[in-house]
Amino acid sequence: MAGQNRNEISPGQEVDIVLKQDQRSGKTTRGTVKDILTKSPNHPHGIKVRLQDGQVGRVKQIINE
Repeated sequence: MAGQNRNEISPGQEVDIVLKQDQRSGKTTRGTVKDILTKSPNHPHGIKVRLQDGQVGRVKQIINE
């Protein structure tokens, strides 16, 4: 599932994000959502979130458990 819609993402979910410095390579980082930073209901490049460890990036994939 892509992370372009804010209503699909909630704190505590496991997601793959792309950090700002990894945007060119597309390398993803996996973590658990702490805060949702994007205020609009959707974003074409992915909803921006803060992970539990403090890293900030845009959601590329929501991990279904």
